[in-house]
Amino acid sequence: MTQHSRTAWQNTLHSIAVASLAVCLSAPAHAQNQSGQANATPSLRPGEPVTLNFTNADIEAVSRAMAAITNRNVVVDPRVKGQITLLTDKAVSPATAYQQYLAALRMQGFTVTESAGLFKVIPEADAKLQASEVAIGQGARGSQGGGGQIVTQIFKLNYENANNLVPVLRPLISPNNTINVNPGNNSLIITDYADNLQRISRIIASTDVSNATDVEVIALRHAVAADMVALVNRLMEGGSATAGGVIQAGAGAAASGQSDTSFRTSILAEPRSNSVLIRAANPAKLSQIRSLIARLDQPAMTGNGDDGNIHVVYLKNADAVSLAATLRAAINAQTSASTALGGQQGMTPAAGSNSGAASAQPVISRGTDGSATMGLGGGNSGPSSRFGTAQQPSTGGMIQADPTTNSLIITAPGPLYRQLRTVIDKLDGRRAQVLIEALIVEVSADKAAQLGVQWSSVIRNNGRVLGVLGNGTSISGISNIFGLSGAVGNLVNGTPLTDSQASAIGSMKGMNLGITQSVNGNTSLGALVNLMQGDGDTNILSTPNLMTLDNEEASIMVGENVPFPTGSYTNTTGTGGAVNPFTTYERKDVGTLLKIRPQINENGTIKMAVYQENSAVKQGTANAQSGATTTKRSIESNVLVEDGAIVVLGGLIADEYSQSQERVPLLGDIPLLGNLFRNTSRARKKTNLMVFLRPTVLRDANSTSQLSQDRYESIRGMQQTVQPDPNLLMRNVGSAPLLPASSGAAPVPAANVVIVPGAKPEIVDFTRPGQPTVDGQPVTVTPAPLPAGTL
Repeated sequence: MTQHSRTAWQNTLHSIAVASLAVCLSAPAHAQNQSGQANATPSLRPGEPVTLNFTNADIEAVSRAMAAITNRNVVVDPRVKGQITLLTDKAVSPATAYQQYLAALRMQGFTVTESAGLFKVIPEADAKLQASEVAIGQGARGSQGGGGQIVTQIFKLNYENANNLVPVLRPLISPNNTINVNPGNNSLIITDYADNLQRISRIIASTDVSNATDVEVIALRHAVAADMVALVNRLMEGGSATAGGVIQAGAGAAASGQSDTSFRTSILAEPRSNSVLIRAANPAKLSQIRSLIARLDQPAMTGNGDDGNIHVVYLKNADAVSLAATLRAAINAQTSASTALGGQQGMTPAAGSNSGAASAQPVISRGTDGSATMGLGGGNSGPSSRFGTAQQPSTGGMIQADPTTNSLIITAPGPLYRQLRTVIDKLDGRRAQVLIEALIVEVSADKAAQLGVQWSSVIRNNGRVLGVLGNGTSISGISNIFGLSGAVGNLVNGTPLTDSQASAIGSMKGMNLGITQSVNGNTSLGALVNLMQGDGDTNILSTPNLMTLDNEEASIMVGENVPFPTGSYTNTTGTGGAVNPFTTYERKDVGTLLKIRPQINENGTIKMAVYQENSAVKQGTANAQSGATTTKRSIESNVLVEDGAIVVLGGLIADEYSQSQERVPLLGDIPLLGNLFRNTSRARKKTNLMVFLRPTVLRDANSTSQLSQDRYESIRGMQQTVQPDPNLLMRNVGSAPLLPASSGAAPVPAANVVIVPGAKPEIVDFTRPGQPTVDGQPVTVTPAPLPAGTL
């Protein structure tokens, strides 16, 4: 027998064995003997090739056969039902047979997952919840089970944004499988078939690349780096001086996972080495920028070399006058150290320090009139320097300030000018702003009670009046019985009251019970009982708030300007003896005052020098001849607060109690009965005052704009709530002023305008149903255009 015929004979025997095994597995009821034990199934040697011949076989039966071929434990989910066909023309390895088995299951909507050495045949929709194998990285291979098994793979991206790849890869993944993004580390988590993940891995590897060049550093010899970057940016970006002004290092951008899809050219100035950093979108763009910088980096054409060069620097944020003084002081301190340490006369305070106003401390000074002023000790950025000296140009020195254009004129050679530009660029930054919200809460409660018994009696003997016996009171607020007797008698007899009697009756407070008596035919008051209880509660909440720049003083005053008499003069003229009185007054602010100077520290905390005052005219003293009496509560402090935190500056908790009593000696001390011989008045007042502050740092224009927009919409909403109700008889004043709607808000409703020649809008009748009319004639009403002030 030839070798070829021997091999063919062996393959035939293997096919018969596999077919017999399939028949045995497909009819398990017939594969058991009477004792219930399963018949022994034919076994295959590990790795022995097999020929598959399953036609419309049950999936469970084929799975058992495949478990015997691959020597694996296979479990079939009860939901897996159906038939598959597996046919091979020649013997194949068990691994190849298993891959064909997986492919056949995949076509039926099923798959195999592995867990702890157990292979489970489940529906494809549940595979993503039970897949155990996880691969990390683009170079990871598929599962050991092959490309037909579902696995989970994690792709960490270096350049591309993971969110941008989701819509690209989603159509390439099976509908039952998932793709998710982890924005924390810019990675993709995909669960799908292993062979499809290999294809997706190649797509991601081709997409996750950086088209931008590496960062190149170009050192300048003559030009200033900051000026060069501004000029080149405007040329390369079509006039935008800030486009591309922010650059991220390649490693940092890759680590943070920022999107690099736009590949915009970034140019940044490095003032310490006077160099330009470039990260171009492509080598051609880099070559173009390098050539442009080389042509611009030329010495100045002055005719006298580099000596005596004059440069003009326009400032963006800093004040030119203050900055010029600071720079001159820094130059003087550097070139003449002995003079700076010797205590110069007439030198700017910043000359002996490194930062001038930056090193000053907030100081609040008190005036003789009780007012408070705030400034920076040792600095030159107080209110006087801002509003006084800033109006006059500084003189002398190499640095001149032009306040009209807020620019610096520098006369210096190239190397010194570049050093100064470095300092100017650092000092001319956008300063943060601070919003200070103050909360002033005052709660007080007044309790008062009065109880008095007064009586009077006439002592008689045989009809003759010998004297009067009784008790009265001098307590303020309790009427005296002897002062009321005549008034009560006139009331009973119908006699008109005198002015003093009317005043006495009107001063009686609370509940008054009296008993009259007749003396010689005249009616008088014999007994008077006075009872009164008073309660007064006060709850004052003031919330002043203001915004100011870092290290700048700000104040807000809400109140009244009250006149106080300071002197009077009266003279008598010689003609007719006329009298000319003359009184001088001084006006002072009375109300809520808040003065504050915030300082933002490097660690984000805010140091604030605060003066807060609450004053008011005492009730009942406004028209006093000697002048009004004011109450005043003030707090002066320096505090350190976290950004956005609330701090209590201080407060007052007062509890006052007062009592006055008048009684008849001995008789007024008798328990219970003594109340007939005494008058008592009691009062208690509790006051609680607290002042809170909350500073919020606003570092950019967006946060400032958002805050302003919120406050704008808030006050506009308040205006809308106080609009008058429609009134047919007052149509000529039909609405109150209303702020225009800002961008992003609802537009202001336009007023109705009648399109009728000669007709007046106020005579239009809008109250009747149907079309508006003018003098009974229908008219057309159209919306008017928005006002010119609408945002």
